[in-house]
Amino acid sequence: MTYNRREESRSARINAAEMAFNRHHEPHAANGDEQRYASANYAMSFTKGLEHDYKNGLIKNAGDFEAFRLCVDEGFIEPFTTRVPVPSKEARRKWEAPTAGVAYDLQGPDAQAVTMAPAPALCSDELAFEMAEVYELALLRDEPFNTFDSLASGSSSKLAKAIDRLNALPYASSGFDGRPRITESDLLTPQTVFRGSSPGVEQGPYLSQFMLIGNTDQSGSNDATDGNITYGPQQISQKVLVAKKGQDYMDTWKEWLRVQDGYDVNVAAGDAGQEFDGSRRFIHTPRDLATYVHYDALYQAYLNACLIMLANGTPFDPAFDSLSGVPGSELMIAPSTKLALNAGGFALYGGPHILTLVTEVATRALKAVRYQKFNNHIRLRPETLAGRITMAEHIDKAFPSTCGTFTKLRDAIKPTLHAVKACNPVDKKLKANYLLPMAFREGSPMHPAYGAGHATVAGACVTILKAFFDTSAVFGKNANDVPGFYAADSGVTPIWYDTVKSGTNVKLRERKTKCPLTLEGELNKLAANISIGRNMAGVHYFTDYYDSVRMGEEIAIGMLEEQSLCYPTDPFVMSIPTFDGDVVRIGAR
Repeated sequence: MTYNRREESRSARINAAEMAFNRHHEPHAANGDEQRYASANYAMSFTKGLEHDYKNGLIKNAGDFEAFRLCVDEGFIEPFTTRVPVPSKEARRKWEAPTAGVAYDLQGPDAQAVTMAPAPALCSDELAFEMAEVYELALLRDEPFNTFDSLASGSSSKLAKAIDRLNALPYASSGFDGRPRITESDLLTPQTVFRGSSPGVEQGPYLSQFMLIGNTDQSGSNDATDGNITYGPQQISQKVLVAKKGQDYMDTWKEWLRVQDGYDVNVAAGDAGQEFDGSRRFIHTPRDLATYVHYDALYQAYLNACLIMLANGTPFDPAFDSLSGVPGSELMIAPSTKLALNAGGFALYGGPHILTLVTEVATRALKAVRYQKFNNHIRLRPETLAGRITMAEHIDKAFPSTCGTFTKLRDAIKPTLHAVKACNPVDKKLKANYLLPMAFREGSPMHPAYGAGHATVAGACVTILKAFFDTSAVFGKNANDVPGFYAADSGVTPIWYDTVKSGTNVKLRERKTKCPLTLEGELNKLAANISIGRNMAGVHYFTDYYDSVRMGEEIAIGMLEEQSLCYPTDPFVMSIPTFDGDVVRIGAR
């Protein structure tokens, strides 16, 4: 039979389409708050960009939201301009890609083939806890990260008080039923609080090593502790712009209302949404991390991580390291016989292959999460819920159908709200100022909260990295005193870095450890850092991180499964430890 490449290529595409078609598609389900509080002018839905009532912060006309919702469901761009009423012609922000979830892709799960569980509903202990959590993070924005671990050289009374308030809430007492957090003896501690929920995130310093270190350049003159990442003949610095300490936004009613109405307050202020002092430093506080996730290129942190690992010779997945030709890999032809490799990876199984995938998967993640945001959950942002809490009595009085639920939510987290009130400015309009202090002048982006774009991309990109690299590798210094991720049996000396302030400078500090950091843990931590960094800015809840990274993981796995059909000769098998601690193998036949 004559080999027909054209037919074989067509067959591969058909097989991938069949694989995608035969995946189980879970139904999309929301928490019901959109319908439940429709008669209260959709008090629990995303309404940013519509006109709001000065008296209570809800939209003035329920019909405005209904017109917006209809445009979302229909999936065309023009009607958002022609059919949705907006307050005025003053400079306004645009809703961001509200129709992206209806587009198709030719590889990986369809944007509507993946989904997320319903978000916590109003009146639930889980929502009360995660709203308190966002408030507490806002209060801790300028606390050094080197106090966020049990081996910290100093302690933070602010952090200790925040942990006590969170541990006292009913959701913590129940053991975080549903979406678990990492705890110690069932309690949040400085070593576990705000860290996420995946294997290894609780080990070592708060920040992933991938957020701090660089690597050596081609001349060998650059040290990893300089924080410069080699990017071809250029460098990327890990240092970020330093935002003004204590500078928060949207903590007065007038400012909050203008942002909810969708006015472009950054244009009016003539800045980019934050005030900076002109210097740069290693990420040292939650405010620094919030700044990173304000301006990052979305897949930036994972591209950086990949560049670090490639430059440092981090081992690839043992199942295919002989295909990749990474330094030190050999071909085993018998139990005691190895041969040096004559063929290595590049376009396949090597650097360009993984670098392309780690960025390419981000587009699939963004389309899928846009469908969840707009078409399914349409969940309000924490800044908006803080406005509801601040105006709880007004809302519950004006709309008896709420049955006092906003007042109950306010009362459920009173200790945290008292701490917020003490930090917020006095506002004559407000009986008590419980607005959420925001890290950015414009607050959240112009799309709903759930899921989170950063977190979905984090889940997808980190999953690609786990697929390619040996996740059992450990962080430390090799025999040449060069830090990086090395095979666990290579005699590496375990260390890790955190940041310490010295005068006006922030430097990396080396700390020795008996329990080495693993690549799996540091990649899980990287995903959590970027995702929860958005919570630190005030724009997301914990569940936005938790469910989004797992949906991103599903997207990346589906994409890799389909690609595995395209390697007809050498066995290309990848083992992926999931965010829940299981292992998925792809390519094994």
